[in-house]
Order: sequence, then C-alpha cells, then structure tokens
Amino acid sequence: MEGTNDKSIEVKSGELLEKLPQLYQSGITEFFVHDRTLASDRKALLSLADLVAETCPDLFISLPVEARIIDPDLLEKLSDLFVSIEIPLEGELKNGSLGLNKKLYKAKAALLNQAGLVFGFSMGWGVQEGDTFRAFRDRLDFATSLYPNHIDFPQFAPSSANGTASGTTPKPTGTYSSKDLDFSRTMAFACRTFYTAGRAVPWFNQIVAALKITPSTLFADADEWQQCNSCSYYTEFVPEDAEHTELERMQLTFLKEKFEEKHKTQLWTAAEDLIRLNGAMSRVVEEGEESQLELTYSPDDLLSPAAADLARFCDSVTEEPCTVKIFDGRDGPDYKIL
Repeated sequence: MEGTNDKSIEVKSGELLEKLPQLYQSGITEFFVHDRTLASDRKALLSLADLVAETCPDLFISLPVEARIIDPDLLEKLSDLFVSIEIPLEGELKNGSLGLNKKLYKAKAALLNQAGLVFGFSMGWGVQEGDTFRAFRDRLDFATSLYPNHIDFPQFAPSSANGTASGTTPKPTGTYSSKDLDFSRTMAFACRTFYTAGRAVPWFNQIVAALKITPSTLFADADEWQQCNSCSYYTEFVPEDAEHTELERMQLTFLKEKFEEKHKTQLWTAAEDLIRLNGAMSRVVEEGEESQLELTYSPDDLLSPAAADLARFCDSVTEEPCTVKIFDGRDGPDYKIL
C-alpha cells in the first residue's frame, strides 16, 4: 500500500485500520491499497469504509475488490466515499483451459455503473496457468465492453525494490509463444495509452462499433502507430506523464487514419466532435481547465443516446456548427452553446 503527495508508505494489511487516520493527518490526500487479502474480505472492506467516512471523508482511496464479494450493501457504503474500485479480471482454470466468468463480471459491473462508482479492471497476460494470446485478447475485448474507467496492467508497474516490472514475468509455453507475449505487452501498452491515460471510456465503444473492429484489434493497430511515431513501449514513452491534450491529438490523428482505412470518412466529423467534447469535459474534472470548442454537431446531440450508433447518428441528426464553452458547473463539467 502506498500514499502519494511525495510520500511512499508501506503498511502491512493488519495495520491498515490502525494507521489510516494517522497517515491522513500527516498530509496524505490519496491512498492506494494493493492487498489481495483485503480485496476478498468483505467485512474488512466494510470496516474500512466506516473508518474513512468517519475520520477522513475527503481522502481519495483506491481499493482492490474481488468481483465475487461486490453487492449492493458494500456499494452503498463505498458510494459515500471518494473511491475508485479496482477489480482483478482473471480467468478460472478448468480442464487445462483458462475461462472467464463473464456473467459474474458483467453483473458486478452493472451494479457499479448503476451506483455511479468509479471502477477499473486489473489484468495481466501470460501469468496464469493455461493462458493464451487468444484468451488475453478476449479478456481485453470483454473488459472494455463493461465501461471501466481504466484498465491497469500490474506487469507495467515498477517494483519499488529494483525498478523492474512487478508481478510474475510471463514465460513462453506451448500455447503462448514468446512472440505472442510480446504482442500482448505492446497491445496492453496501447490500451494503457489510448484508453486509460487517454480517458476514452465515454466514447471508446462507440468508436470501435463505428469502425466494426474489436477493441483488441484497435489496440494492436494503435501499437503499430505508436511504434512508427516514437511513442511506444519500446521508446519508453510514459503516457501518464503526457498532457491529456497531447494524448488527445494522438488519438485523433490515429483514429482519423483508421476511419479513412475502413472507408468510414463520412462518420469522422461526428467521431471527432465526440472525442473532443468528452476530452474537454474530462479536463474540467482532472485539470480544472475550461475551454472553448468549435463543433459541427450540437453537444446536446453528441451526448444523447442517439450518438451510440454513429452511422445512424450521421444519417439522422442535422449538423449544427456551434461554438461551445466547457466549464465547471454546479454538478460537474457542463457546457454552454455560445
């Protein structure tokens, strides 16, 4: 477990409830828990939620929570906190094959989305027995379909001890070749760049649906683009260190090429508006940055259910060129047509 604000703190699991108020008083404003034992202990998580609500309600806390213990009572407790729920997305080994309980994860994601809680998935490649490149791609495709705020890959996280990748280093097997392990790593890095750091959750599924490709295919193509533009895993690019406006420019440049390649240029204007509008709204939240955009479509239409299908949207919605101000409103990011 570690704190931020220029402080790194390691706390044993058993000391968590005792130490948290003390750490908060020392100036910690963000608290990240990395404890799989706590993640599966519903009673301990409920106690932690009570403690945070009582002693440090404005503390941001990132909590690992196993999908199987998520229920309405736990979410009700967590909904009163400034929290991000991190869910390990892992397969189950049956008869030598690694399967994924999609029904379970889909049901729990639905509860989280209904509760309005921020959540993300944590997943790896090649580290579980029976894993394959195909299974990894399937997990990646499935994960994005559930609208997580982020998808993290612990294998990218540096170890505090030696600076190397944390977690188990995957080794080639008869079903997961070294070449496919390399492909998985670079696809995961593209997901880290374009989806997580790029804050793509509000529009990502609309874009892949419009292009008629799978998320994992998009990430594979994005990795090739990153390698050609010196911002890949191999060039030690750190997406979290980049300004969001820079990542958005990367997204727009890459995706414009994809829409041209797929002969979907008639949809690009709406797609670009959607990405830019959501990106500006995210910067209000994360950077406190207000902005002004020139859009082809009204934001009322872009943020409506009609935009779920971009092909139908472009056929049925009239263009309304407008100037839009994006600002911090009473209940979060808001906009005004000027």
